[in-house]
Amino acid sequence: MKVKEYIFLLLIFLPGLMVSQGKNSKGDNYFYGYQYGKAIAEYQKERQKGPLSNSQLLNLADSYFKVGNYKNASELYQEVNKNDTIMTVHQFNQLLQSLSKTSSKDRVQTFLRSKSPLLSNELMDNAEFNFEILGKGALDANKVTLVNLSLNTAQTDFSPAFYKNKLLFSSSRPLKSKGLYEPSGESYLDIYEVSISDNGKTGTVNLFDMIPDSKFHKSTPYYSEENNRIFYILSNSEEGEMTYDENGKNSLALGMLYNSGQFRFLLKNLSTSFYYPFYDDSTDRLYFAANFDDSYGGTDLYYVATNNGQVMSAPVNLGPRINSPGNEIAPYIFDGSLYFSSDVFYGLGGMDVYKSRIQGRDIYGVPVNLGEGINSKEDDFGFIIRKGNDGYTGYLASNRPGGKGGDDIYSFRMESIPGLKTFALRGNVVDASTNLSIPKAQIRILDKQGNLLKELYSDENGDFSFEIPWQEEIVLQSGKGEFSAFSRTYSGSELDEIQKNPYTIDLLQLEDLVEETEGKRVVKLRKFYFPKGKSNLTSEITMELDKVVEAVQNFPDVRLRIETHTDSRGSSASNQKLSQQRSDVIRDYLVSKGVPAETILESVGYGEENIKNNCTNGVYCLDFLHKQNERTLIEVVNN
Repeated sequence: MKVKEYIFLLLIFLPGLMVSQGKNSKGDNYFYGYQYGKAIAEYQKERQKGPLSNSQLLNLADSYFKVGNYKNASELYQEVNKNDTIMTVHQFNQLLQSLSKTSSKDRVQTFLRSKSPLLSNELMDNAEFNFEILGKGALDANKVTLVNLSLNTAQTDFSPAFYKNKLLFSSSRPLKSKGLYEPSGESYLDIYEVSISDNGKTGTVNLFDMIPDSKFHKSTPYYSEENNRIFYILSNSEEGEMTYDENGKNSLALGMLYNSGQFRFLLKNLSTSFYYPFYDDSTDRLYFAANFDDSYGGTDLYYVATNNGQVMSAPVNLGPRINSPGNEIAPYIFDGSLYFSSDVFYGLGGMDVYKSRIQGRDIYGVPVNLGEGINSKEDDFGFIIRKGNDGYTGYLASNRPGGKGGDDIYSFRMESIPGLKTFALRGNVVDASTNLSIPKAQIRILDKQGNLLKELYSDENGDFSFEIPWQEEIVLQSGKGEFSAFSRTYSGSELDEIQKNPYTIDLLQLEDLVEETEGKRVVKLRKFYFPKGKSNLTSEITMELDKVVEAVQNFPDVRLRIETHTDSRGSSASNQKLSQQRSDVIRDYLVSKGVPAETILESVGYGEENIKNNCTNGVYCLDFLHKQNERTLIEVVNN
């Protein structure tokens, strides 16, 4: 049985109670009774007698989707999408899934772009990223062979979890103490244990008897080695009988077993089901999947803050970077990344395993599909991994072809951590002079050959974030209108360093670099002097000229004019010649430092032609007054 179906069927309804309202047709009754093949047949009969309502068309589309007829599902979803707005975001995901299974990737992306104003930026980014890496085969290096474990049966076996030197897992294999769970046709779920050796071999399977017995579901365990506690889900019950909400629904609660054997409910709501607990020792957070009303699609990932096992906060949704119009389940944090499974439309098939880098508190990177091997065209979920002496060992569940039952548990070994290595950066674009944020600033990322890898714009707060496949060298560029052009090149260890903290892009305005002098707009420089009677550059002069080089780098479209002036001491001819030499040596230095020759429109030496005071030929002046006339101006002659 597919995990998506199991999630749905775990929402138990009282016999005879339907979730639809009003009078039901035969097709409706079969649909709400999970008999999708019979529902299709009845809806087709009813359709011949008269048009179906949009709700019934959606039921028919869902039925086709459940039985794997994606062509008919796609056509009906699109028909309803044109006529009405009753389609849920989860059904929109199924529309896109159906399209991706029956149409070209280009058609899916075209349809997606047509709906982009209605979708989150995060969803569009995630889709673009994963379409690209899966299309380019960028994940081929991550391919791995999975081994079907001997513990699997003809029933459903899934949700592996590390427990000391053993493996815990969930199964619907029959037990005398368990009844038949009618929606699935198999036994209520229970938790089992099996020993595992270093080489991956498994021992004898036994019922995990540390957890209190129940006639109903017990499933998806997680063991916290740090505090020696076990988290798992179970059916809501009281005095040995199921409990229901006012709509007749029994959901799954989340409980914790102390090492003393004491049990405690952590999350319990008769109208909401909780799945796949994961406890993060480093943050004292309990992660899980649930179907709350604020879901972005089907089931979403959440966390609650805890203190010694006591829940201390309301559930926090992990947000649209992680949660999608599909179902997200099975969170697992390892080595600074969040692994989880999702049936979002841009994957390989049903449920796929994704990896998202945790970039900061509640900040997640793009979820990256782990590619073929770990993932297949079917459902792949419940991914766990740990480091061993000779690499990494992991487990997951899948209903891929060749298994023994509905879902089987597989093992894998890898020399390195699975998943595409990425470069992720987040930060802010600011005005360097005021430190105020700059919205809508362009940001471009290029490879070392100058090929554009990514282009984006800062948001209304000047913030930005992006993630791209790893490059050995990147060029980061930014700019906006009257602001400077920003360009930095990073490689090697620099790439790792700049990802650790928020990155600030400082942009200048040209007005911050120029000032009004003698009726001209000139580059702001500290006044400098050439050696008396000479035109050679000193370190004092080159330090100031480097500011001109930087200004041109920031404003590559700027055009400059160089002019130098001397005082009146010496002959007019020698002064004019000396000042021209000084202008030319400045020009040559700037060009040698990378300023394009065409940027400098003119270099002129005026000699003593433009004396600023009365210190002309024959007039006695103190030295400081003569020095007022000796000057260099780098004029900005365009805007």
